[in-house]
Parts: sequence; C-alpha cells; structure tokens
Amino acid sequence: MRGRRKSKRRSGCPVSLALEILGDRWSLLIIRDLTVRGYRTFKEFRESGEGIATNILAARLKKLESCGIILAEGEESDRRKVYYRLTEKGIDLAPVLLDLLIWGSRYENADVSCALVESMAKNRDAVLAEARRRWRDRDPQPLLPRGERG
Repeated sequence: MRGRRKSKRRSGCPVSLALEILGDRWSLLIIRDLTVRGYRTFKEFRESGEGIATNILAARLKKLESCGIILAEGEESDRRKVYYRLTEKGIDLAPVLLDLLIWGSRYENADVSCALVESMAKNRDAVLAEARRRWRDRDPQPLLPRGERG
C-alpha cells in the first residue's frame, strides 16, 4: 500500500496507524490551518492563536513533511521564505477535519458560528469540493471567514 512508513508500530490497526502520525496535540491543527484558514508560512502557524512553541511547530512541520502530508516549498524570488502545502495525502484529510469541526461545534462551546457550521454540514460535499479546488488551484483564500476560528 502507498505511503507506509517503516517504523515500530503499536499495531496494524488503521486507527492506531493514523494516530501515530496525527495523534499529537498540534498536527491536526497545522493541517486545519492549511486546509481551512489558508495559512502557509511558519509565522502564520505560530500566530494562529493556539500558543504553539516555535520548537514544537518546527518539529511537527518536519514530521508532517516526512510522513508525506505536507510539502515545504521555497519561494522562487526568496529561497529563505518557505511555504507549506498539503500533499494529496494531506488534502485527503479534509473530510476528517470537516467532521471534527462539525462535531466540536455541536458538542462544545466553539468560536465558530453555529449557523455557518450547520450550513457546512448540510453542504458537506460542496465544502469538501471547494477545499479540494482551493488546494488544487493553490488558492490561499481561507475556507472559513478570517473572523471564524474553526
């Protein structure tokens, strides 16, 4: 199967395997920022309001890159500036993120509009198609309005 890493695994259970990559406190939030918020730089992730330490952010970005979930691309005019981008493996997590966003807003006191989330739930396929279109077209516009924290 594609994308398998050779490492010591707890088990062959698909949930366990996914949690080995995504089960820390920060990885899904970085993927959320790439998918939903349109963030692409280290600075944007650092200033996302989650309070991630720079050393942890750097480690998580490196881990996600080594797992084939994100790519780090240097800007052509200034190679010191790095933009992060989801791979196809990474954008395939969009349905998981959308379901977590919907679930979290229904059962917890979230900073995102209930009406917006319910609209996203009702139009799930269109939301996911738009997330994939933005990824494919390298469109940095956020999926959620900047005022929403989803």
